[in-house]
Amino acid sequence: MELTGTILQGPDLEPLEGRVVVGEDGRIEAIEETVVDSEDIILPAFVNAHTHVGDSIAKEAGGGLSLEELVAPPDGLKHRLLRAASHEELVDAVRTSLEYMERGGTVACFDFREGGVGGVEVLRAAAEGQAIDAYAFARESLEAMEAGDGFGASGANDDTFDREREATRAASKPFAIHAGEGDPSDLDPALDLEPEFLIHVVHPEPDHLERIEEQAVPVVLCPRSNLVTGVGFPPVEDLLERTTLALGTDNVMLNSPSMFREMEFLAKLSDVPAREILKMATVNGADLLGLEYGALEVGRVGRVLVLDGDSPNLSGVRDPVRAVVRRAGVDDVERVVFAE
Repeated sequence: MELTGTILQGPDLEPLEGRVVVGEDGRIEAIEETVVDSEDIILPAFVNAHTHVGDSIAKEAGGGLSLEELVAPPDGLKHRLLRAASHEELVDAVRTSLEYMERGGTVACFDFREGGVGGVEVLRAAAEGQAIDAYAFARESLEAMEAGDGFGASGANDDTFDREREATRAASKPFAIHAGEGDPSDLDPALDLEPEFLIHVVHPEPDHLERIEEQAVPVVLCPRSNLVTGVGFPPVEDLLERTTLALGTDNVMLNSPSMFREMEFLAKLSDVPAREILKMATVNGADLLGLEYGALEVGRVGRVLVLDGDSPNLSGVRDPVRAVVRRAGVDDVERVVFAE
C-alpha cells in the first residue's frame, strides 16, 4: 500500500512531502521524500487515552448537575442509568461510539469500564468485528481487571487501591487512576501508587508537579470534560514542562468522542503549540501502552490517518500541523488505515 502527500512523520511529526509504503505484513516499509501529485495530509491515527463509552446510553443527560451528581459511584446519574440498561442496550450504545471513533480516525481507546466483569464483556461484544482497539481498564473488582486489560481506579479518596495496584503488577497490566480532578487532595495518594498514568490533574500544587516530574508519570488531559463539569482547566503548560501528556475525551455522556474537537478546544484555550497537541492525540497516547503503532516510522505498524488536503475545509492551508489541530474534522477524513 502506498500513500502520498504531506507526511507528518517521526515522533515529532515533522512534515515531509513524499510517500509512505505499508507492506503486506502491516508494517511501514518506507517513508521517502519525493515530489508527489497529492494534497493529502498523512499522519498517525488518533489514540483516545481516556474514555467512558458506557455513557453512550446517556448522551447529554443530566444537564446542570454537578460532577458528583453526574458520575460519582454508586448513585450518580450515569451509574443509575447503567444499572437500568440491559446488556443488549449497552452493547448497541457502545458500538455506535466505537464506530464514530473509527470514522474519525481513532484506532485505539483506553476505556474505564464500569460494571465489573460484565462491563468488560460489554466492551468486548461492542468491539467485535470492528477495527478499533478498545482497551478495558476495568473497575470494581480484581476479577474484572483479570478479564480486562488493566485497572482504572476512580480516585484515591474513594479507596486505597493497594490491593488492585499489586494485582496489576503481578498480572503485568497497567494501572491508571483519576487524580486532581475536583481538588488536589487525592494527588499524593494517587502518586504513591506509582500508576502508569494519571487522568485529569486539574489542580496540582507545586509539590505535585515536582513529584509527577520526579516519578515520570504521564498525564491524560480531558479539557472539554473538565469545563463541562465545572472543575476548571488543567495547567497544561506547567504539566507539559514536566511530563508526557496525552488526550482523552472522557464521558460520552458529556462530550462526543472526537479527537478533532478535543484538539481544537485545547488549542484555542491555551498557548500550547499545535505540534505538542497533535502529539498528545497520537504518538503520546500510543506510547502510554507501548503500542506497536503510533509515530510513522519504518518498522512500526501502519495505523495511519489520511486527510483530504484539498477538501473545502483544508484546501490552501499553509501549516498542515496547525490545520489538523485547529481546523480539520471528520468530514476531511479520506481514509483510515487499520494495519494489524
